[in-house]
Amino acid sequence: MKWSKGYLFTLKEAPSDAEIPSHILMVRGGFLRKVAPGIFTYGPLLLRSLKKFERIVRDELDRRGCTELLMPVVQPRELWEESGRWKEMGDGLQKLKNRNGHDFCLGATHEEVITDFVRKDVKSYRDLPFNLYQIQTKFRDEIRPRFGLMRGREFTMKDGYSFDVDIEGAQKAYQLMLQAYGAIFSRLGTNFRVVQADSGNIGGNQSQEFHILAESGEDQLLVCDESSFAANLEVCPAIDAKPYTSSAELLAREEFATPGLRTIDDLAKFLKVPAAHLVKTMFYSASDDDFNPIAVLLRGSDDVNPVKLKNHFGLANPPRMLNDEEIRQVTGGANPGSCGPVGLKIPILVDTPVAGLRNFVVGANKDDFHLKNVNLERDFKAAKVLDVRIARAGDMSPDGKGKLKGYRGIEVGHIFYLGTKYAKKMNANYLAADSTLRPIEMGCYGIGITRTVQAVIEQCHDKDGIIWPVAIAPYTVHLALLDPDQPEARTLADDLYAKLNALGIDCLLDDRTERPGVKFKDADLLGMPLRVNIGSRGLAAGELEMIERKTKKMEKIHPSAILERIQTWLKENAT
Repeated sequence: MKWSKGYLFTLKEAPSDAEIPSHILMVRGGFLRKVAPGIFTYGPLLLRSLKKFERIVRDELDRRGCTELLMPVVQPRELWEESGRWKEMGDGLQKLKNRNGHDFCLGATHEEVITDFVRKDVKSYRDLPFNLYQIQTKFRDEIRPRFGLMRGREFTMKDGYSFDVDIEGAQKAYQLMLQAYGAIFSRLGTNFRVVQADSGNIGGNQSQEFHILAESGEDQLLVCDESSFAANLEVCPAIDAKPYTSSAELLAREEFATPGLRTIDDLAKFLKVPAAHLVKTMFYSASDDDFNPIAVLLRGSDDVNPVKLKNHFGLANPPRMLNDEEIRQVTGGANPGSCGPVGLKIPILVDTPVAGLRNFVVGANKDDFHLKNVNLERDFKAAKVLDVRIARAGDMSPDGKGKLKGYRGIEVGHIFYLGTKYAKKMNANYLAADSTLRPIEMGCYGIGITRTVQAVIEQCHDKDGIIWPVAIAPYTVHLALLDPDQPEARTLADDLYAKLNALGIDCLLDDRTERPGVKFKDADLLGMPLRVNIGSRGLAAGELEMIERKTKKMEKIHPSAILERIQTWLKENAT
């Protein structure tokens, strides 16, 4: 593309509504423009990057036998009622009516539509297995869209689905997609991690996320320093690096006054003991709809992991905490901060480390009083002892091979083993070899196309602008024509531009009538991998400047050798 013939407008100042570097750079570089909160127009440069990434995705999936199709953005209510998600998805599902008063929604995801599509055709085990995917627009009505395409309302996503006769086949499909996704993200040339994850409201009991590492990432990851183990903080098992188990003699339980002490920190200061030696009691409702109170006990220094609670109870969403009135109802009148397990008539879950403590302190279920020398089994019973706390950096890796380190990541891909969740609800069955009717085993595999491209920018930038990896750069080479009014420089630039395009090397020719300094700043902002400066002064000296964007390394090359040098550089930097 020649700048003078294309559509490209850059901004000098950072936009007021952009908070993270990638969003700022994308707006300044003309990659996107906001239409409404969370909804954007993609500029020509961004569209080129998106299409390049889509080609990588298609290449890796097609070579593994996947087949592409396209499903509608607008979906009927009836399909979502079959799966039970019309209500479950809540306000995030954008709902609408047509002129006849029929209910529809904008596709937030496509499990219902793909299951409906397949159930109409698959009759026998002979029709299976297969793997279908699409690259399509999605819409989710985010409460607070932010960070540009990171958490937008409208976005582009690749979603795929595998269909098999049994669990063994479904697991093979899952492993094939795990391999495919690893290949896809490896081709980007970025630093990424594959982590254990929670399936959320998609369903299923096995899932892994792909994260591009970035300081501004919304997800907290824990990665072993000595092995390949990695997990999202939401689901990471919590194992103390130095587990503490007391063998002290059980002492008599005593009540003591704690006037005005309502927090663990206050109590720890009052008793002159670490928070880890105290036990706190948290209250939740273990039901998606009804009031089903439970208590959770954990050390004062730890925090409840609501996703672990959700998975333990098989809920669609993390359980809500009880409000003050509900807490008083289940404790017999005590306010938060004075509550404990003794005397409770509701199920009590005990975090694993608490089971090893002796003679600990808890609330007395009586305002301004606590109990000391409380012990599990003697003073109260646990409905279950389990891992329910949030893991942290420094904990033991669950595989026993080292300790966990913390990272920030941007989720760009997610694979799920769904099992028969949707097949059973929507009657997607097949006739097995033994003539019995069985539900189809399914897997679900998603990649955020728009999110990935922005995540790459979030990881790959500096103070001057974007640093595109070659694989998805809008243009590979940026030709900066410094003297557009000088015939010799213009002729050389046009000739090099034509030859590069003829070789399939896409390039951007900045042929504007602007000062060299302006062109250099814009080149750094846009971040194409390789820049060639073409000016009359350099030509007089028999040289062109070739600058690598990532390292800012400059080479001076004779005009007759520039084409060959560009080709060599691209071979050396191919992913």
